[in-house]
Amino acid sequence: MAVLRQETGPGEAGLDAGALERLDRHFARRVDEGQLPGFLVAVARGGRVAHLTAYGARDVAAGLPVESNTLWRIYSMTKPVTAVGALMLVEEGRLSLDDPVGRHLPEFAEPRVYESGSGDEVRTRPASGPLLVRHLMTHTAGLTFAFYHAHPVDALYRAAGLESSVLPGSDLARTTEVYASLPLQFDPGTQWNYSVASNVLGRIIEVVSGQPLDTYLAERVFRPLGMTDAGFRVTDEQAERLAELYGQSDGGGLEPIAGLPLRGRPRFLSGSGGMVASAHDMHRFMEMLRRRGELDGVRLLAPGTVDLMTRNHLPGNADLRAFGSRPAHDEPGNDGVGFGLGVSVVIDPSRTRDPSARGSYGWSGVATTTFWVDPGRDLTVQFYTQVRPRSSHTVLRDLKRLVHEAVTG
Repeated sequence: MAVLRQETGPGEAGLDAGALERLDRHFARRVDEGQLPGFLVAVARGGRVAHLTAYGARDVAAGLPVESNTLWRIYSMTKPVTAVGALMLVEEGRLSLDDPVGRHLPEFAEPRVYESGSGDEVRTRPASGPLLVRHLMTHTAGLTFAFYHAHPVDALYRAAGLESSVLPGSDLARTTEVYASLPLQFDPGTQWNYSVASNVLGRIIEVVSGQPLDTYLAERVFRPLGMTDAGFRVTDEQAERLAELYGQSDGGGLEPIAGLPLRGRPRFLSGSGGMVASAHDMHRFMEMLRRRGELDGVRLLAPGTVDLMTRNHLPGNADLRAFGSRPAHDEPGNDGVGFGLGVSVVIDPSRTRDPSARGSYGWSGVATTTFWVDPGRDLTVQFYTQVRPRSSHTVLRDLKRLVHEAVTG
């Protein structure tokens, strides 16, 4: 077990200690008021951790504190990891961004697109072109999530038993077959819709590599980078360090809720949101990206591949807000933010709601976790708590503002 530690002082890293104290006080107050159970925040410059704070409880009822080695359900922060795993296969020539998905998963060979109707009266047409691997990485595939309640195809996902993105009792292979049986919302590559696409990408990794997704990522990403706790399950030894997952009660407080089963190897290996990791693990992952594919003499990706990953790939160089009124898009926070291969990327800081720097990239998880890399300022930031809110809240917005105020050099 490796533990993240502070390596330098804020001043030496070009950070304002007073501003970082404000950041800590702000989130500590939210813990003390019962809005969060606890949190961990880490800020690094030039690869050295200059601010690290753990506060509150990882398990409120048991009175167990958040510690630097606490394990977190990172949910959608799994997606960039899956993307890196796929890009390694691209570099090896075993996969191409322009491969039709149907080449590896025949069930996707003839995708159809929603045209009109609902329920049993849905009418579809052949897609205008093939569904490509790059469409999965950029969420321009036309896939969706069942919980959106914004499009007739969302309802088809619910009717197919995909409320939680997995067919109950099924594995990744069977679940992706169910995805393929449903129409796309739009022609591949024409719009953006945050979706189950990373699960399909995970299945492609399995087919191309000949390994289960958890084995492949452990051997090719986690072990080489020294991500000692990262994975899709927790062992008996790790279990006490896993933070409890909470939701918001009717009274506005917090109550424990169930998450994906983690004791024992899961039947469904979600490349979209199945990972557990520590702050140390994600620091290692972020540093590999900040250093453009290499860390401590281990190179996972070529510099140009990381550059490609962290560039906007949306049609017309548009931002996320440009693609309609679906829940994942029509938010002021999506102004000025595009999407690369598995990560969001800031393309116009003058339009973003929260302070940000051009070229910054990262992603967040549904349990109020986030990370980002700011290459221009050699800055990496990660934040963890374990709350699945009923509606959007300002935790991550506040974090961006407070970190921005702390950068002086």
